[in-house]
Amino acid sequence: MICNPSSSEYADFLRLHGGFHSVGQGCSILKTTVFLDPAYVRIGNNVGFSTCTIIGHGGEVGVLNIAYNKILEAVGKVEIRDNCFIGYNATVMPNVTVGPNSIVAAGAVVTRDVPPGTIVAGVPARVIGNTEEYVAKLEKQTADLPWNDLLQERGPNFNPAYEPELVRRRVEHFYGVEAQPVVDSTLSICLDHVE
Repeated sequence: MICNPSSSEYADFLRLHGGFHSVGQGCSILKTTVFLDPAYVRIGNNVGFSTCTIIGHGGEVGVLNIAYNKILEAVGKVEIRDNCFIGYNATVMPNVTVGPNSIVAAGAVVTRDVPPGTIVAGVPARVIGNTEEYVAKLEKQTADLPWNDLLQERGPNFNPAYEPELVRRRVEHFYGVEAQPVVDSTLSICLDHVE
């Protein structure tokens, strides 16, 4: 039993038990991500979700059915293709496909398809950039970082063994001071037991 799964462990759990149409390999899903209608959601490979919301139906229909004496439905699939990232507090609405190699920025409300290889932001979301150009920009910036040697040694994936030194160097670079010791984020403190 996993009581505090990592985002990749949680994605694996959802692939098997989440009721999704499908979830690809190598995904990262925070436990705080909300999927209102997982049966209508198809997720590709190497997709990352921060705390965001994926909606497969319109909840307003129940109110409208009564108010207008109608039988209406507003439901649709949501597809997140390979190599995408959905940012913090973003919302993806029904009948949307997020094309491969795309980024949905924090706070975006996606009401239309996201073209492959683009970055979208805003309410409603609109294209603000190209993923390949963003990668090239980040590559140049990363090469100049004082902790790039550690990143190269660590490799592309998170490794907790490197975090204390990475945080120390980043804080020193940002503020010119030594960082306080890194607290293990897996620790939980019960404040009502503190004297």
